[in-house]
Amino acid sequence: MSQQQLDEETPLLPPLPQQKKARTPLPWRQFSIILFLQVAEPLSSQVIAPFAPQLIRDIGITNGDETSVGYYVGLMYSLFFAAQALTVLHWSRMSDHIGRKPVILTGLLGISISMYCFCLSTTFSGLVLSRALSGALNGNVGVMKSMMVDITDSTNLAQAYAYMPLAWSTGGTIGPLVGGLLSRPVEQFPNVFGHSQFLKTYPYFLACAVPATFSALAWIVTFLFLRETVLTRVTVGRFLRGKYHQDTTHGPETPTGSSDSLSTEDTVRSANAKPLPLRSLLIPRVIIAAGNYAALSLLDIAFRDVQPLFFATPLEFGGLGLDPPRIGNILAIYGIINGLFQIFFFADMHDRFGSKIIYSTAMAAGIPMVITFPILNAVARVQGLSFMVWAIVGLQLALSMILNLAYSCIFIYIAAASPNPASFGATSGIAQLGVSIVRAIGPASATSAFSLSIKNPEHAWFIYYYMVALVCIGIFASLFLPRKSWKDQR
Repeated sequence: MSQQQLDEETPLLPPLPQQKKARTPLPWRQFSIILFLQVAEPLSSQVIAPFAPQLIRDIGITNGDETSVGYYVGLMYSLFFAAQALTVLHWSRMSDHIGRKPVILTGLLGISISMYCFCLSTTFSGLVLSRALSGALNGNVGVMKSMMVDITDSTNLAQAYAYMPLAWSTGGTIGPLVGGLLSRPVEQFPNVFGHSQFLKTYPYFLACAVPATFSALAWIVTFLFLRETVLTRVTVGRFLRGKYHQDTTHGPETPTGSSDSLSTEDTVRSANAKPLPLRSLLIPRVIIAAGNYAALSLLDIAFRDVQPLFFATPLEFGGLGLDPPRIGNILAIYGIINGLFQIFFFADMHDRFGSKIIYSTAMAAGIPMVITFPILNAVARVQGLSFMVWAIVGLQLALSMILNLAYSCIFIYIAAASPNPASFGATSGIAQLGVSIVRAIGPASATSAFSLSIKNPEHAWFIYYYMVALVCIGIFASLFLPRKSWKDQR
């Protein structure tokens, strides 16, 4: 009886092993436009780095007190992220309702106007207001990540995120070069600009005009060529009146134009889903993903601020005593190599190891990365700027590249944490809100810890204890991430 039942119910052929889904080709036209647009923010934020201290001196807010220059520069930077923290969630949630494109257009317009205002400001209050305006109007970081999720699927999302560091590295490399080359052009190029009274009055206009004009160009490209990816939308007026739940406008656009990377099932699900209220988004998986993103960003921005300070600090005070050109070359080379490394290796590494293993390894790499600071100073004190010193610098940069792999992984977790496709923007906004908060306090805390280490020999290692503590926080937070993303578990 049992044998007969076995013969009748057992399939003649064993089930075939589940084959791995082939990677969907990226929709390169729309994807390239998104990468191009992402250059605007790092370009506009990094262009002021070379001349920010001199600008503070020129406007006279310090009254000649050189020790106050760093304070006002840090305040100017922090206010951008503070303003962004107040609005980024609202912009991201709005993009789920009215579409990504209008929000991106507003952000690009805000960057362009605020950069022109910045270069025309002659008071500290004017500088602060222009930076705050840029932060308040700019919710594009989270919205563009949401748009990347919109035009990809589970097979090519890792490949798409691997290209993001290229855009940021491009803006982060070109920005300082433009800021250093075009600031105070009357003094640098007297034969060309020596007779310009306008540039004598506003010596930083040319440097700021480059990212401002680039953002205006990006606005035109967005308006003409970027396709909307939110299938179910409402008008801005109806959204502002709070009636978006009563009537919706179904746009004709598909997420990727002629090359739709989403499956039919995903497209139908996206069209039928509706954005959830904020309270429904505050679920454990969203909080875990956002918390890990904030922990990673706090460690990363602390390292990015301390590294050039360490390079520039004299050897006897615990640094390396490098001059600005060498520091600039190191950071530029790092930006290029990091972008290429992410492009060529991350997607394949993600396919092989998965997000959890890569993210945990990247966070663990933060400990040896921090330890290289005191080792560099110790070796340089004995050998000078020897081959061994440069080899350790190279090791530090390599560990930093490994740390940056965590960004692509956490972006994938954030995308998977969204309760439904219509809430990608709001989910990304929650994550970006936490990041904006830590970026508002991170630079000041890290540089203050570094200053304390320099001023008090008995606290010389305080900055390194602080940064190792940030690594440990990130490692602890990573324990809550699942081995497989939440989307894969559904």
